[in-house]
Amino acid sequence: MATTLLHADLPGLPLRHRGKVRDVFDLPADTLPADARDAGPLLLIVATDRLSAFDVVLPDPIPGKGEMLCQISNFWFEKTAHLLPNHLTGIEVARVLPAGADAALYAQRTVVTRKLKPVPVEAIARGYLIGSGWKDYQRTGRVSGIALPNGLRQAEKLPEPIFTPSTKAAVGDHDENIDFDTMVKTVGAELAEQVRDATLRLYRYAADYAAARGILLADTKFEFGTDADGRLYVMDEMLTPDSSRYWPADEYAVGASPPSYDKQFVRDYLETLDWNKTAPGPHLPAEVIERTRAKYAEALMRLAGISVD
Repeated sequence: MATTLLHADLPGLPLRHRGKVRDVFDLPADTLPADARDAGPLLLIVATDRLSAFDVVLPDPIPGKGEMLCQISNFWFEKTAHLLPNHLTGIEVARVLPAGADAALYAQRTVVTRKLKPVPVEAIARGYLIGSGWKDYQRTGRVSGIALPNGLRQAEKLPEPIFTPSTKAAVGDHDENIDFDTMVKTVGAELAEQVRDATLRLYRYAADYAAARGILLADTKFEFGTDADGRLYVMDEMLTPDSSRYWPADEYAVGASPPSYDKQFVRDYLETLDWNKTAPGPHLPAEVIERTRAKYAEALMRLAGISVD
């Protein structure tokens, strides 16, 4: 049975960050089981049921969404571990929850991870021309400084997947596309190249896997971090409907924005409102909430074979 959680409350664990969807807690060594205290600095990451649209966190949760996001991420982390290490430790969540915490509430939406130094750039791979990339292309013929062929149409497949980094905005602010040279100035050439290569390698693998299941992975956003030795890891969430555009292959057509396995129902509804896309966000009708939840559940089933109903 799905649980619903808007904000994680874990007394005794220091809250490190409350993002758009995830609440992140430090796991001090004295809170860990004895056999886990040598694992290095650790975090507890909780995927809540919060939903953001146009970079604004909305007041209504999508029941069970955090559980579905966490399970999709964990599926992909395991599936791609041969390509790049990830932040998961394998430590059971129930072993590190504070006394009195509802283990059932957190079981499917929480992971124990390495505490890494985040790379301060959103790492985006695009295989199709859509979203902000399409808008940039219409205006300049480029996406993140990359020149593309003339005459491409909305949602058209690109000749090759491209890496298009963006700034990492705070909650309530908007990410902005940047070119690779700007990323190099931000993080250094060596790390920028590592992130670009990892992003495209992961995207190609996931796109091939999804295509075999009748789903097109139009684009996706990765988060990366480094450990004390400078080793690169993929972290946070991975290839979820929140961080990716997944399209049903049988409904795809060039020239229009295809339906997707994500919060498109929410965006479409919000576009009908007289709302300036700044906080506070409006409440959602029950039908929009349920249809959005159903899309996340369908993605989880088609990609990972996991049913939540």
